[in-house]
Amino acid sequence: MRVAIVGAGLAGLATAVDLADAGCEVQIFESRPFVGGKVGSWVDGDGNHLEMGLHVFFGCYYQLFDLMKKVGGLENLRLKEHTHTFVNKGGGTGALDFRFITGAPFNGLKAFFTTSQLSLQDKLQNAIALGTSPIVRGLVDFNGAMKTIRNLDKISFADWFRSHGGSNGSIKRMWNPIAYALGFIDCENISARCMLTIFQLFAVRTEASVLRMLEGSPAEYLHKPILEYLEARGTKVYTRRQVREIQFTETDEQTSVTGIIVAQGDTVETITADAYVFACDVPGIQRILPQKWRKWSEFDNIYKLDAVPVATVQLRFDGWVTELKDAENRKQLNQAAGIDNLLYTADADFSCFADLALTSPADYYRPGQGSLLQLVLTPGDPFIGQSNEAIAQHVLKQVHELFPSSRELNMTWYSVVKLAQSLYREAPGMDVYRPNQKTPVHNFFLAGSYTQQDYIDSMEGATISGRRAAKVILETLKN
Repeated sequence: MRVAIVGAGLAGLATAVDLADAGCEVQIFESRPFVGGKVGSWVDGDGNHLEMGLHVFFGCYYQLFDLMKKVGGLENLRLKEHTHTFVNKGGGTGALDFRFITGAPFNGLKAFFTTSQLSLQDKLQNAIALGTSPIVRGLVDFNGAMKTIRNLDKISFADWFRSHGGSNGSIKRMWNPIAYALGFIDCENISARCMLTIFQLFAVRTEASVLRMLEGSPAEYLHKPILEYLEARGTKVYTRRQVREIQFTETDEQTSVTGIIVAQGDTVETITADAYVFACDVPGIQRILPQKWRKWSEFDNIYKLDAVPVATVQLRFDGWVTELKDAENRKQLNQAAGIDNLLYTADADFSCFADLALTSPADYYRPGQGSLLQLVLTPGDPFIGQSNEAIAQHVLKQVHELFPSSRELNMTWYSVVKLAQSLYREAPGMDVYRPNQKTPVHNFFLAGSYTQQDYIDSMEGATISGRRAAKVILETLKN
């Protein structure tokens, strides 16, 4: 069976791996000059590795880990300490420290009751809210709890949390930074389903809250092993290919795709296959769907979905920004120093950040240079129209406020990558509009983390969607 996949992000690549393993003849068409989608990375003219976001691997990314193991890339992940650290203005830190003599849910209880990030009053109200949530049921009936959580999609997490006794202090100091990190929107605007899904996983599975990051850039340490695996099985991957049109026929019995018009510069060709998978993001699929197909609610509902803008900033320094204890160590350039983990903050326009020279040194540490902070501006709306220099200076000022000692260091380089439309906006009430991977069109399928799956718009969600798309293709079409 011949399959054409449009989009070489994780969803498209995951679809391709399962189809190639099943003996299908697979072609992938990607409009960008590189693969990876929202997890893409590339090298600029000076050898700097640039990314579209900060990519952290939670321990509950089971399908993604399975994919990475299959292609020989699992060893490219670097395990971090089992803590989630918050950096506050002035250099103070708070943490959810999950390290404990036993696992979930007790390590989570220990983390929340011992954190300095919340006041005693906030901790008590937090305990009341989460103690009356579906998470408690999930300790003995995971599937039943998840069913209840799915039904909470119509309410924002903030409204749900306050209605169960939670405090605004907890939202401001802890849950907003986490919501921004997960979905690029705050607790007032993110669905309760999204946040409670993550809490449920953390409460039940000890490994879920463990963080990992890549040894280096996504291009080298995530996508390259997948591409090598696919190419060894005959899959063809074409970049700089823009799909301009979906051709199809309609009869009383069914609608079928007959081909896609693909352009590379001025060269245009028609690609035919037995099955077509569109593994695009929300704006991508909205642009390409034939207007006639909006007669089906499965397609029309996609136009009710929205995407969130984001800006990713990299700042290079001549010292170690997150080294808070030793001034001499902060200024030396013989070895990396500081906090080797994902960091959150409630006191800046970037909700999460990391020093990639520490967390992912293979491509980001440079001898004789210091920190390479990668920071994600969320929401990105105020910054999309600003100049890169203005954004970099704004972020630098906030870095100085979080780390006063960093004023002793010089910023030596910066990069800004803007995405006007990134993750789909997981606002209350949007879950019902997410399409299934199987569509009303006989041989046309969807993949992408915006499609139906329980995880948020994430690397794991993309992987799950791709594997589901492959499964339904094989069940529907392969004889």
